[in-house]
Amino acid sequence: MGDKQTQAIVSNPKYQYLRRTRLRYGWTLAVVMLVVYYSFIGVIAFDKELFALRLSEGVMTWGIPVGFGVIVFSVLITGLYVRRANGEFDRLTREIVQEAGQ
Repeated sequence: MGDKQTQAIVSNPKYQYLRRTRLRYGWTLAVVMLVVYYSFIGVIAFDKELFALRLSEGVMTWGIPVGFGVIVFSVLITGLYVRRANGEFDRLTREIVQEAGQ
């Protein structure tokens, strides 16, 4: 890829939009995941008894399903990012490359 083509891509308003949107979306999901994870860790650190409470007469405590929920949540937000990246972001990337190639 030459300097002329690179300059055409970088100066394209769609590229600027893609860059801003992808960066904002990635950071938003990262912050949400960090809040969920550190909230879980914070409860473990400062209120152990909350997650140690039993769900019923068995051995299962609240910590197990909540911990499993954190894992499932991380998989779900990863899926959200992949879905948007494979749809909107990839479509914009193709359009930008096609416009730069003209």
